[in-house]
Amino acid sequence: MPASCPRRFALALLGSQLLGLPVSAALAESVSCHVTYGGETRLVQAQPVASPYAVPVEKIGSYFLFRVVFQKEPADLAAIKVYVLAARDIGPTPIHQATHAYPPLTMKAAPWGFTGVNQVYEPLRDGELRYWCEWSGAGRQS
Repeated sequence: MPASCPRRFALALLGSQLLGLPVSAALAESVSCHVTYGGETRLVQAQPVASPYAVPVEKIGSYFLFRVVFQKEPADLAAIKVYVLAARDIGPTPIHQATHAYPPLTMKAAPWGFTGVNQVYEPLRDGELRYWCEWSGAGRQS
């Protein structure tokens, strides 16, 4: 489990208490991305955030950085964005970005979530990062 998950849970819990919502309402919507690299699959989860700038990256292997930004408000900026960056000596370098509408279009029989399978190649070691993301919440159906 990523180190940021307990912190996200605590923030959601605090936010729900401040708004007078039950905890389940605060955690009802989330995005879970299944990230595979080097034979290892991990789950990267994201809850809604007020500012995309505070969302940390998740280190995947020695080359990739993975980031999911789930923003619901303001309505004109609402989206789910997935970033893959290369961890280079000169700093993080964006190599892939995908933007999905909020709420995402979901299909009941979709085996790879609302994103489908995405593959990002590592040019230095000829490796590949694969990911797909699923939605937990009241999304729109196709």
